[in-house]
Amino acid sequence: MKLSRGQKYDMEFDVHRIALYSTVAREHQHKSKKQRLYLHLDMNCFYAQVEQKAFNLYGLPIAMGGWRRPDGTPRGIVVTASYEARQLGIKTAMSAFEAYQICPYIIFLQVDYEKYRGISRRLREILDDFSPEIEKYSLDEYFLDVSFLLGRSSDEIHTFVVKLKAAIYDDLGLVCSVGVAYSKTYAKLASGLKKPNGHVLVLHPDDTAQHLFPLQLDEVWGIGKRRFMKLEGQGIRTIADAFKIGVVPFKKLFGEMQGKLFYEIVTGRDKAKILDVENYVPDEVSYMHTFSDWAVVLDEIEGELVKAVRRVCYRMRGYQRKAKKWSCHIRYQDTTWQGDTFVFTTSGYTNLDKYVRDELLPEAMHRVRVAIKNGHKIRGIGLSTVNMVQIDQLELFFQEEDRIRRLSRAADCVNNVYGVDTVDYAAARNGVKGKTHFVDRK
Repeated sequence: MKLSRGQKYDMEFDVHRIALYSTVAREHQHKSKKQRLYLHLDMNCFYAQVEQKAFNLYGLPIAMGGWRRPDGTPRGIVVTASYEARQLGIKTAMSAFEAYQICPYIIFLQVDYEKYRGISRRLREILDDFSPEIEKYSLDEYFLDVSFLLGRSSDEIHTFVVKLKAAIYDDLGLVCSVGVAYSKTYAKLASGLKKPNGHVLVLHPDDTAQHLFPLQLDEVWGIGKRRFMKLEGQGIRTIADAFKIGVVPFKKLFGEMQGKLFYEIVTGRDKAKILDVENYVPDEVSYMHTFSDWAVVLDEIEGELVKAVRRVCYRMRGYQRKAKKWSCHIRYQDTTWQGDTFVFTTSGYTNLDKYVRDELLPEAMHRVRVAIKNGHKIRGIGLSTVNMVQIDQLELFFQEEDRIRRLSRAADCVNNVYGVDTVDYAAARNGVKGKTHFVDRK
């Protein structure tokens, strides 16, 4: 069913995700063994590159996510950095203070998420001219099914990639890296081999051996540090090792089905689909906000909790999902970096703010008061669903009040048309003051 203008939910508002999934799951794969060809496009240092163009900062080291206090002290965390900054040793997740120590003249800019969303939408329009099947993996990464190029020569595919990159540069003034391969996994690996502004084609076994065999397995989807350590213990470090040793060690380490899937992924045998992200529904909905400074004012912390409930419930209504079990995390600021996580339940399955607030706030604020009394300062809060069901599930002992449901629907209609923060709770305006990594975050 197509939603009208007043029904269209902004599912990406205040959601700063990197990607929808970390690996290729079985349900994301084609059942047939038909050969396909994929293109992965990665906008190089997207945030920093956009700001370099916007403010004519070409050639200068930029760290996205940091800022300076009035006394000049750097604060925040590096979300990403330009290649000029990376060459100096500045890395993602490094503190702004560390970045400043490496490069005292580094330029700190905050992430203007709405700007990048607009550019990403325009990028998608450009890509529509190059493939009928496109998957938005993140703001700055896209997958294209280019199976119509199967049977073409390497030179013809090279020409196609050059035209694609030229179209993006002519329209947006931005450069990207591209990988083309016979699996999504390999296309993504190939796009990272020649950054910035390069491209790699993996069309034949010889290409795989030349470009991908030397890569360590922890660079592949789903093979994190722990799994890599297990594989390393069996003498399997690289993609070449996986081809040489075979599937058996994978099955022994990770089980019959999961082990086979991991082996297929690292050897380019997976049959991943181009996913319909527009209709994607996550397994859970969550919200996390790390404050730029330590908080001890109770009204401000309560305001952040109210905001978290509103963000989570709004997205759940957009996904047409409800939940009964929820998890809240209160993050402390001290030398141990500890926090307090607790689970709570509502009277029934719901996606209406009132029922979640009524259960969350008394318990959360009690824990906040105890923490502050014990000398802790609060650095952030988080809220997530523990389980979700489709919206049409009926219950015997709980029913949402029709009046509350109508008020929520009316507020959503206004916010969907005029902006998600048009109608808001007064308590949410009492949030913790200060900057975040993102520009204009309310």
